[in-house]
Amino acid sequence: MIRGISRRGLLKALAAGGLYGGSRVSGAGAPEAPLFRDIAAETGLNFHHSNGATGQHYMPEAMGPGGALFDYDNDGDLDIYLVQGTRFNRSGKLLSPPPSGWKPGNRLFKNLLAETGELRFVDVTEKAGVGYMGYGMGVAVGDYDNDGLLDLYVTNFGRNVLYHNNGDGTFTDVTREAGVDDPHWSTSAAWVDFDGDGYLDLFVCNYVDFTVEGNRACSSPAGEPDYCTPKMYHPVPSRLFRNLGNGKFEDITEASGINRAYGPALGVVCADFNGDGRTDIYVANDTAANQLWLNQGDGTFRDAALDMGVAYSMDGLAKAGMGVTLGDVENNGGQVLLVTNLTREGVTVFRGDSRGQFDDVTAEFGLLEATFGNTGFGAGWFDYDNDGWLDLFITNGAVTILGSEHRGASTYAQRKQLFHNEGRRKRFRETSRLGGAAFKIEEVGRGAAFGDVDNDGAIDIVVTNDNGPVRLLRNQLWRNEAPSRRHWLTVKLESPRTNRFAVGALVGVVRSGQNTLWRQVHTDSSYLSASDVRVHFGLGDQPQIEAVLVQWPDHKHERFEGIKADRIMTLRQGAGKGI
Repeated sequence: MIRGISRRGLLKALAAGGLYGGSRVSGAGAPEAPLFRDIAAETGLNFHHSNGATGQHYMPEAMGPGGALFDYDNDGDLDIYLVQGTRFNRSGKLLSPPPSGWKPGNRLFKNLLAETGELRFVDVTEKAGVGYMGYGMGVAVGDYDNDGLLDLYVTNFGRNVLYHNNGDGTFTDVTREAGVDDPHWSTSAAWVDFDGDGYLDLFVCNYVDFTVEGNRACSSPAGEPDYCTPKMYHPVPSRLFRNLGNGKFEDITEASGINRAYGPALGVVCADFNGDGRTDIYVANDTAANQLWLNQGDGTFRDAALDMGVAYSMDGLAKAGMGVTLGDVENNGGQVLLVTNLTREGVTVFRGDSRGQFDDVTAEFGLLEATFGNTGFGAGWFDYDNDGWLDLFITNGAVTILGSEHRGASTYAQRKQLFHNEGRRKRFRETSRLGGAAFKIEEVGRGAAFGDVDNDGAIDIVVTNDNGPVRLLRNQLWRNEAPSRRHWLTVKLESPRTNRFAVGALVGVVRSGQNTLWRQVHTDSSYLSASDVRVHFGLGDQPQIEAVLVQWPDHKHERFEGIKADRIMTLRQGAGKGI
């Protein structure tokens, strides 16, 4: 951003008046066919997470896993990386044997769509060399050396792993050489170019100081043995690693001030929250105040969560922050932040204004009561019906024993939730009943990654379950009968001047007489997971696009014209018209 001009004000100026006008294409009256269908098994995505539970109620058993949607081989379709657990013995040693019938360690599944024209996955873990065997938590995706290949950072209870993508279908563990290991219990992580030097830096969330040897005995209100809350342990500071541009990183956690305040960190999303042109870091903490680390532009950060209204919910409580998602859900150039929490807390939704101040609008959006009975983890704003307004998905699963009236397939199982954005009504309507069979199953949901796995213009979801199977929820938009075909656009950015995939860039689609739609390029947010780096726009029933605007990470602005709807476009920095 240009300093002195608010984020919303600049976006209005760039759009040249295109932010206002237009109407919501209502979902009312549409046929009640399933919106999603789980196709994991039929497409070869055979993966079952094991938490290794032995009845000792070790906390890591209840917290994973995550997964990633990313194109590791640059063939134009999305591949899938899934994180696996294991089990402990009483001395804390990890034991690697998986459940019967399942392969050990994390798994990489290659999408064969580009090669065969058929959506099918094949396990290429051994060939790729990414089958780390540890107590896995999450994964972050980013091209840290700007070679045009997406790399993987895997978080664990124990040492973390940085896999460098070699470009030949294999990866190399470069954790030690890069200097990005962390011996603590790490959860979510994010790639972010906080200093604007064109190289992605790395933020790693750390949770609590749990050890197997120091495991505490906790109980449910009914006296049953159960998992402890994080309040039974001490939180551990998160870490910030600065990319030196030579394949190595510098730990600047202390120098940056990131460790001056911390809680049990679970979710993270990076964006410019106050419109000063610098990327900030928001952290969701479990049972502690959330943090919003404002980038000061000199290598340091200041926690402004309390000042900006995103530390607590409107009742002043520190809730059990799990997953996070950020987006322009009102199509006005603003930002709406959502944090998932525990059962009987509901999600928290913060709406930002032009001054960078946020208000709790959870009840106003109709999301408080609807989410009150669930423990949310992975979440994402995304346009599931391509009408131009961001909808919401949340995967749920408890971490402590539910009351008997809530128990389903397991003591901790809950159902996924789907919400439809009602547009100018500024409310969300729950549409879980239309989601399909997968939304009727009670599971211990954790991660959620979003992307178009079959390149058909509709966003699909990979959902990971604790001690359960992976779900690939294929969007049925084009397979259901609809009143009219809705249009879309997917944009991939390439930059020779900033970080290669332009993480942190803003992309806007200008349409005559309608709202300009804004999306940020990122792979972070949700919970323990990484989503497609491409940005997706639903366009409703109007395919005409006046222009696509890009604010690149180096604050250069370009306008691309002649863009057609219903396709995947790659836009390269320098090929558009400067603004």
